[in-house]
Amino acid sequence: MDSSSRLPSIGEYYAGKNIFLTGASGFIGKVLIEKLLRSCPNVNKIFMLMRPKKSQDIDQRVEEICKCPVYDKLRKEQPNFHEKLVPIFGDITLPELGIKPEDLKLLCDNVNVVFHSAATIRFDEHLRVAVDMNVIAVRKMTVLCKQFKHLEVFIHISTAYANCDRPFIEEMVYNPPVDPQKLIDVLEWMDDDMITSITPKLIGNKPNTYTYTKHLAEHLLVKEGSDLPLAIVRPSIVGAAWKEPVPGWIDNYNGPSGLYVAAGKGILRSMKGDYRGVADIIPVDIPVNMIIAAAWYTAVTKPSSCLIYHSTTGSVNPFTWGELEGVVMNFWKKVPLDSCFRRPKAALTSSGFLHDFYTFIEHMLPAYVADLGYCLLGKRPRMVKIYNRLHKAIGTLTYFTMHSWEWSYSNLDMLTSHMSPEDKKCFYFDPRGLHWPTYIENYCLGTKKFLLNEDLSGLPAAKAHLRKLRNIRYCFNTIVLIAVWRVLIARSELARNLWYLIIGLMNRFVKFFRLTSTIHKQ
Repeated sequence: MDSSSRLPSIGEYYAGKNIFLTGASGFIGKVLIEKLLRSCPNVNKIFMLMRPKKSQDIDQRVEEICKCPVYDKLRKEQPNFHEKLVPIFGDITLPELGIKPEDLKLLCDNVNVVFHSAATIRFDEHLRVAVDMNVIAVRKMTVLCKQFKHLEVFIHISTAYANCDRPFIEEMVYNPPVDPQKLIDVLEWMDDDMITSITPKLIGNKPNTYTYTKHLAEHLLVKEGSDLPLAIVRPSIVGAAWKEPVPGWIDNYNGPSGLYVAAGKGILRSMKGDYRGVADIIPVDIPVNMIIAAAWYTAVTKPSSCLIYHSTTGSVNPFTWGELEGVVMNFWKKVPLDSCFRRPKAALTSSGFLHDFYTFIEHMLPAYVADLGYCLLGKRPRMVKIYNRLHKAIGTLTYFTMHSWEWSYSNLDMLTSHMSPEDKKCFYFDPRGLHWPTYIENYCLGTKKFLLNEDLSGLPAAKAHLRKLRNIRYCFNTIVLIAVWRVLIARSELARNLWYLIIGLMNRFVKFFRLTSTIHKQ
């Protein structure tokens, strides 16, 4: 008898359950809410930790989130789905998460499942801020969850790159280079400048404070939350949706999304990376389904230890950065973006010298020329600033485009084996069936539709604009070639002799063509 037949289905488990979610306004958080409510319609309530933002209070933020296109399908099936969303005032940086006493009692008496997704994902975040949001916040969540009377599972969303200083990463929590509490104590008395100066030595072989603090957070969680029903999900670079809720849906410029747009606009022309390196991008619906399934399995089987789940593609369905470049550039030529700065053409190189050379010739030189034109037209220059921001973003990603990793998948296969055929179909998380070219094309189209809000009806105008840019490029190249050649003729006798030779050959060809035409006519 199959083991899955002895367990309730995922939908049956979540029926009547109350969920507490942090990071609800984030990319993964939005998709997680949508999937839970649509595929597990009998979920009771989803409590969302949320802080006011700008001029909006938490209720207004929930209303705004519910208007997001990601919920269009859910809205048709469940028009009143927003009634299940309960905002809880709080902030992961505040003491005790800033939760009010009456809200704390509500959570303690009702919550069954916890998903902790809130974190800072900025790679260049100051270490003090990164520790506060990624490490200390996990401690606060651990303390909070120990007060929940009916807690059945606590899922922590980490990153597959928490141990990126290792080429092969197993489903285990590795010992950190420093005890998290010692680091927290040190940061309390250091000023920001002092922390900045010692950060490179502290993070060691880690590329940034994000991966460093995520590693520390995992260790702290399993140590201080050893008596909690824990599981950790580690996604790699989270990209646009594969199948659900809408193929290609994306709502941020993080990771590859911003690079696709920059390449499509003709702004990005060169990037440093390994052409044969694996681009470990994971569609957002895959880790979301894994998160839901991992919580189900942890709650119903009660494993004796904290299980780690890798949501990556590199070891089971690899796709290289070189292959990615080809698909992206071919797509933008067929389906261009509106008002491109230049024709899409980007090159990937592992040579630092070539990348610096291309950056100057293809990025900064055109940027200064464009800004000069803006100034002459009385407009505000902007291209140099855009390129400076682009170079900063590229710099934070270089480590990941220059390296490749392998991950173990034992728990993924184990989890799949316990699921019913219906649950495997509904809550798919095995990336082996992903067809990369189709997915990447949908991803690019998603950036056009959902990030830039460009309609496909404007495609003829976009293609016409590309032809205009091509003609301008050809004219410019011709003018430069003629100018350079004239300078050579004026200064070099060899160039002059070569020019006379070419002219002479052309005259002879014309005379021969005329003579041949005359003979044929006779």
